[in-house]
Amino acid sequence: MGECGGLRLREKRHAKPEVPWNPFPRGNPLLAWLRRAQARHSYWLTRFVILRLLGLVYFAAFMSVVFQVLPLIGSQGLLPAPDFMARVEAHAGSRFDGFLLLPSLFWAGFSDRGLLVLAWVGAALSLVVMLGYANVLIMAALWVLYTSFVNIGQDWYGYGWEIQLLEIGFLAMFLCPLIDARPFPKRPAPVLIIWLFRWLSFRIMLGAGLIKLRGDECWRDLTCLIFHYETQPIPNPLTRWFHFMPAWFHKLGVLWNHLVELIVPWFAFGPRRARHIAGVLLVSFQGFLILSGNLSFLNYLTIVPMLACFDDSLLSKVLPKALVARAQQAAENNVPTPLQEGLSLAYAGVVAFLSIAPTMNLFSGGQVMNGSFDRLHLVNTYGAFGSVGRERDEIIFEGTSDEVVTPESVWLPYEFPFKPGDPMRRSRVIAPFQPRLDWAIWFAAMSSPNQYPWTLHFTWKLLNND
Repeated sequence: MGECGGLRLREKRHAKPEVPWNPFPRGNPLLAWLRRAQARHSYWLTRFVILRLLGLVYFAAFMSVVFQVLPLIGSQGLLPAPDFMARVEAHAGSRFDGFLLLPSLFWAGFSDRGLLVLAWVGAALSLVVMLGYANVLIMAALWVLYTSFVNIGQDWYGYGWEIQLLEIGFLAMFLCPLIDARPFPKRPAPVLIIWLFRWLSFRIMLGAGLIKLRGDECWRDLTCLIFHYETQPIPNPLTRWFHFMPAWFHKLGVLWNHLVELIVPWFAFGPRRARHIAGVLLVSFQGFLILSGNLSFLNYLTIVPMLACFDDSLLSKVLPKALVARAQQAAENNVPTPLQEGLSLAYAGVVAFLSIAPTMNLFSGGQVMNGSFDRLHLVNTYGAFGSVGRERDEIIFEGTSDEVVTPESVWLPYEFPFKPGDPMRRSRVIAPFQPRLDWAIWFAAMSSPNQYPWTLHFTWKLLNND
């Protein structure tokens, strides 16, 4: 401050405006491309349907845990988790190293009650997501909980859809705000995460298609579906109808399978019309699989990343008008924050790095089906039905109530609730629920007790009236 000829000069200091943190330098071309893509397409409805369907799959997965976890991996189960964890600890050298090898909350303490409590917590959180409310905290909790069961679940959780759920569940965290759990929150879904969902859908389908071409010759001579409906793990009421269709129908079905798994996925990265057509073909193909058999929650889960082929321009034509209006209202003047963009780019970099091994696996002669290349199952390789059985073998467990077994003793089969047994009993619709024991016996029937020793433990428990 100073004076000059009777005038007093006062220095005016302006408060520096607050600028949100921006991890990108000005003029970043990648950021510019992302923002142009964000402006061209809207994904409010896309995110809504992805998260709702994922909530349904999580709910089916956790309810399968609730009703089966104790007899399967409980302290008195067929494959007790405490015994398995003890072997892992001995192999790793310490409990902490065991946790690093197979991350699970149960390393902090195991109990049968704890199994059930965490399963019910997972089911409750899944229901919250299914009803329309999701944020990073909820999605992260679901992922941690399900990872904890998968990593100690042994044979019962050794299927491709378990690691597929973990990969999709982790990716879904980046669709959501950290705190805001409303169906249509303040910030839109980052377009880069939508692209990562498309990349996941591409890997799932192409992996399934390539493993078939490299596997059973019946996929090449177009005869696999003549046997598949009869020999698949758990048929449903429509399976018999499909099985007795003429040979030309089955051959056409194999051609359709090759088209959808090998050709259509490439168009998920194309322009809008091509993406929408690809999405319709991919989703309808999974719907056909749902109609023709009980494949656990696999097909429902596989639809989740396929929904990323659609944007709001299509979904607004098929979803209820009230829902569309809410999405349009939320979309006004809302753009991703620099932090949101930065996290999306960072995770895209992680996915790109972790995708190297799965991509090399896809195009290798020794393609692995349903395998993980990192301990957190963030980017995996997939495939299904690389071979198809020509005949169906079933293990029949029988018992008698006679106190003294004689040649005249009457033996009656133990009927499982879901797997094929009495040929006069009609199959049931059970998917997306997965009866893990019924399913696992399908594998055991194609092998020996040496490979599946739990079958002997199961027999012992039946002999002891468990």
